[in-house]
Parts: sequence; structure tokens; C-alpha cells
Amino acid sequence: MKAFLKNYRQSPRKVRLVAGLIKGKDVSKALVELNFLAKRGAEPIQKLLLSAISNAKNMGIEKENLFIKEIRVDKGIVMKRMMPAAMGTGHRINKRTSHVTLVLAEKDTKAKLSKNLRGPRKGVSQTVANSSPALPKKEKVVEKKIKKTVVKKPAKAKAVKK
Repeated sequence: MKAFLKNYRQSPRKVRLVAGLIKGKDVSKALVELNFLAKRGAEPIQKLLLSAISNAKNMGIEKENLFIKEIRVDKGIVMKRMMPAAMGTGHRINKRTSHVTLVLAEKDTKAKLSKNLRGPRKGVSQTVANSSPALPKKEKVVEKKIKKTVVKKPAKAKAVKK
């Protein structure tokens, strides 16, 4: 269940901000977040996600069982342009593009259930495994007394009259 977006005309740095928000989330939660996100890169990534969901449905996988396993934003081509500047010179402008790769995976609910039913790990005593989680220890606050050093200014020398 993959989907690709090639040569999207926005810099990868800006698109990665949007991609980082939805990485590892359920598909339905990711769609809601992208719908209300006020970034330009949200709409194309939302379309890409819908395309990946459609690809998964064609393979016979339900939408409720999907999550975003991987979303990668790579650098695409860079179009080089010139902007006229003072005294007949020109400054270069780089118009960057992005390649976005989205991979969906199915939740493995059976493996999670069997893992919890197995019991404690090897080497861990039963009492430690069944004990309640340890409460965080209170940190000791150490107050440091700051000694004020007083620097005496040298007395002004009086001028001697002759």
C-alpha cells in the first residue's frame, strides 16, 4: 500500500513539517489533522493519503486497520532561475521540488494480544513483573547560597597645592 507524489513544487523542508505530524498515526486521525492544518503542503499530502487508502482497498484491506508506517519527503529537481539585481548583476533563485513517498501498513492486533498473554519476559521475576509501576522519586532541590563579593573602589587621590 504505497503512494508517490513526484515533483511537488514546494521545498522539502516545508513539506517535512506536515509529514512529521502524521507519521505513525491511524489513517482516520491523520485525515482529520490534515483537513484542519493551515499549511500549503497539507492538501497534496491528504490527496496522497487518500490515494494510498484506495490502493489498500483494491488489495482488500479495510481502512480501519491501516496506519501510516512511513512517510518520506525527499529532494526533487531544483529549477534554477535568475533575478535581476543592481549594476547589471543577477542573483540565483532555486525553485525546489519534493518527492513524497507514503507507505501504509495494517495493524497487527493478533500479535499484540498474544504478546500480552505470554506473561513476563525471561529473567524477570514474577514479583517484579506483577508489581505496580514505580512512582517517580522526588528530586532534591539544592539551594546554593551566592556569596556577594564587595569590591572596594580605590579612594581618589587629592591634588596637592603648591
